[in-house]
Amino acid sequence: MRKALLLTIILCCSLSSYAQQKSVIVGAEQTAAYFPVLKNKRIAIFSNHTGRIGDKHLLDVLLENKFNVVAIFSPEHGFRGDADAGEHVSGSVDAKTGVPILSLYDGKLGKPGDESMRKFDLLIVDIQDVGLRFYTYYASMVRLMDACAEYNRKMLILDRPNPNGHYVDGPLLDMKYKSGVGWLPIPVVHGMTLGELALMVNGEKWLPASRVCDVTVITCKNYTHQTLYRLPIAPSPNLPDMKSIYLYPSTCYFEATPVSLGRGTSLPFQVYGHPNMQGYSYSFTPRSIPGAKNPPQLDNLCHGVNLSGLPDEEIWKKGIDLSYVIDAYRNLNLGDHFFRPFFESLIGTDYVRKMIKEGKSAGEIKAMWKDDVEKFKTQRKPYLLYEE
Repeated sequence: MRKALLLTIILCCSLSSYAQQKSVIVGAEQTAAYFPVLKNKRIAIFSNHTGRIGDKHLLDVLLENKFNVVAIFSPEHGFRGDADAGEHVSGSVDAKTGVPILSLYDGKLGKPGDESMRKFDLLIVDIQDVGLRFYTYYASMVRLMDACAEYNRKMLILDRPNPNGHYVDGPLLDMKYKSGVGWLPIPVVHGMTLGELALMVNGEKWLPASRVCDVTVITCKNYTHQTLYRLPIAPSPNLPDMKSIYLYPSTCYFEATPVSLGRGTSLPFQVYGHPNMQGYSYSFTPRSIPGAKNPPQLDNLCHGVNLSGLPDEEIWKKGIDLSYVIDAYRNLNLGDHFFRPFFESLIGTDYVRKMIKEGKSAGEIKAMWKDDVEKFKTQRKPYLLYEE
């Protein structure tokens, strides 16, 4: 009996040790790999509330270690991550540290100016992305790459896993629809980390004038593209949990319609509805809340569908599922009034709207971009830092 108990304890300890060994170690946590590079450098960081090392922010860790941090570049939602989607974010000063914050989301989509770029020698990128073409963090990083290439500044990317990194799906962006929600000729779900994407931007000469940015990537340990990484911190106000992150590739298109996708509720990107949709038992009312001050259909009772109970495995298996948009389109019967021009910016091509109007199924539309997905998988292969 004592022997069996001892074996059980040893087994449990071994399994615990194995789990700890295999837990993902993000780039930022590997300070020994990049601290030596930071000595005697004027440092800027591109980060937000997700740039954590344990229970501390990267900024605080750098300052504690006496590094010279001269500026913070902040993305959409601001440095503290609490601004609404698309909300104008002004430059300011971090109240805790006094480091100047230079907003990259102040209503313009340009690069940082001469004054900003001359402040620093090296730019550290540490921010949690979710791996979707219309999520704006990567586009801000690419604009910073272009500025760094132009001003001969080095970029150090502290890589983090992609929570949607286990698959590739969606059409390639037709560059005539290039915008802040579609910056590169990649699928909606590209399956790459920011480090990998930066290498691809350089390798494919996607920066203007074929410029190349001097990029170093501190890779994650114990991570592959099949690692189902659960984010420790919500990356933005309306992606509060993993269910919203997994459904986001399928429900974001409601942003370009009159239909609410749950902003202003506890289930953003996990429900959809409209006051005039009929035949549904589920209903919800969007309210003005932090991170969604003026959501679509504010204070209106919306009827529709709650997707939050879908098993994760079912969402992963389907990938991008346009059946939700098609369902709302057919129910409201608004014809072209259902779609706003923003729809093409999000989906990245013009044939999807046409096929929905023609009555095609989600499966028929998805088949149209199958070749895009395979082409991109081949194109991205040289830049992958992690096993597929």
